[in-house]
Amino acid sequence: MPTIDGTTGSLPSGRVAIIASRYNANICDAMVEGSIRTLKEAGVSEDHLWIIRVPGAWELCWAVEQAFQHPNVVGAVALGCVIRGETTHDEHINRAVSDTLMEQTVRTGRPVGFGLLTCNNVEQAIQRSGGTVGNKGEEAAEAMLEMLRLQAKMR
Repeated sequence: MPTIDGTTGSLPSGRVAIIASRYNANICDAMVEGSIRTLKEAGVSEDHLWIIRVPGAWELCWAVEQAFQHPNVVGAVALGCVIRGETTHDEHINRAVSDTLMEQTVRTGRPVGFGLLTCNNVEQAIQRSGGTVGNKGEEAAEAMLEMLRLQAKMR
């Protein structure tokens, strides 16, 4: 039985938006660097990358929506970091952002790489932004690229 996947193949022409929170800047900056590196290695030229910075994770969805208003934006990578505090504030942000990013992907037919860290503490965030657990910015970019390739094959 044939299998279709997006691990190989060509990418569509167009712009990729990396949308990243400035909150928890060191964590998010490391994920942005990982995303840029991954996209460039896949053949996305620097002039086709659009780096958009927003105040926090809450604002990621609005910026994705604005980026997708441009017909030449073929996909996005959303990067943020929410660390649990003393209240349930983190749970509300994480759920709302996660649900909205998925809805945007399905509604627009354009993939959004999910790079929202939802950590219990700063150490977990450090380990997921280039530490022992990898770089979730790279992983989000890889997932978005794979979905772009898969989309091209399924059309």
